[in-house]
Amino acid sequence: MDLGLGGRRALVTGASKGIGLATARTLAAEGCAVHLVARTARDLEAAAADIAASTGTTPTWAALDLADSAKVDALAAAQADVDILVNNAGAIPAGSLDTVDEARWRAAWDLKVFGYINMTRRFYAAMRERRGGVIVNIIGAGGEKPTAAYAAGAGGNAALMALTRALGARSTPDGIRVVGINPGFIETERMVTMQRAFAAEKLGDAERWRELLDREFPPGKVEHIADMVAFLASDRSAFTTGTIVTIDGGLCAR
Repeated sequence: MDLGLGGRRALVTGASKGIGLATARTLAAEGCAVHLVARTARDLEAAAADIAASTGTTPTWAALDLADSAKVDALAAAQADVDILVNNAGAIPAGSLDTVDEARWRAAWDLKVFGYINMTRRFYAAMRERRGGVIVNIIGAGGEKPTAAYAAGAGGNAALMALTRALGARSTPDGIRVVGINPGFIETERMVTMQRAFAAEKLGDAERWRELLDREFPPGKVEHIADMVAFLASDRSAFTTGTIVTIDGGLCAR
């Protein structure tokens, strides 16, 4: 299916690995000019080479810590003509209220929660001036089905879900759509990190994390998320805004 994304400019954060890399690769394959953002230059170089090898197009990139709002300001000024913003950077640690201390909690929210807020604020303003654009927030199913074992993530993701719905409900007069995706268990390094934390808390041994996986309902693939990003960003989804698409193999419904 040709999604008609050729010639559009896309910016993907957290783009050096996992869902972000898969999303950037898919958008590039659909004809977008892609700009990658993550914190580590070496990882971004590898990601850009991966995308170039698989799509024949070489993305640009910038190594930035989006927890720093000044870096967000500079990025928005340099990439003001972006048509598609994919917010994906950040990993909120697993753990209960007692096990995630204030410093870790704040650091995680500075990058993911306030990072998304600041990115959306800056790029929404630029899109509004041009009267066109799509913002896709990749959030997480922990905000839809909160658990005490993922307290920081449940709260942060729920906040971003609310932000997405609130903005998307009123964005169409500005020519903008704001949508979100809640991935469930997806095969990424982050999934393994979270499972190790859960195993340490529940089983007393992080190395036993595979015992906590549901063999009947295995993790999904990064491409499941990337393909949905591309569809939501396209004009084929022009009537979709202010909503969250959950891609979790039915986890939140169980």
